Amino acid sequence: MSGPLVGMDPGRSKCGLALSNADRTAVTEALVLPCDAVIPSLERWHRREPIAGLVLGDGTGSRHWQRSLAGRWPMRLMEEAGSTLAARRRYWQLFPAAGLQRLLPEGLRQPPRDWDDVVAQLLLEREIGRPLIRIRSGPGP
Repeated sequence: MSGPLVGMDPGRSKCGLALSNADRTAVTEALVLPCDAVIPSLERWHRREPIAGLVLGDGTGSRHWQRSLAGRWPMRLMEEAGSTLAARRRYWQLFPAAGLQRLLPEGLRQPPRDWDDVVAQLLLEREIGRPLIRIRSGPGP
């Protein structure tokens, strides 16, 4: 299956989404959204360029999203074990610390915003088997 993939970190109140480009080398858009905005965003992306599939995290809220998205796009369930810590490390790679944050050891740094979009990107990277660069994203650090 070729074309863009979407990584989704499901939740009960908010979800992280990351959209790859068609050749799956970069994330072209990444968002943290309230749950009611997820399907409209996926549909908007799909109208722009057909989504080849979804990589859905198997964590909190996953069952609801499996039912809600069933039949819309091919879906692969991805284990989320360890993704929170890995995504925090990935966050600091994507958005290097500035100011006094730089002085703290990485393990003590807390991202200044929700990073569900980075978890979604990490799920995509696990599926694809390599890191993706970020071309655009939602809120920055």
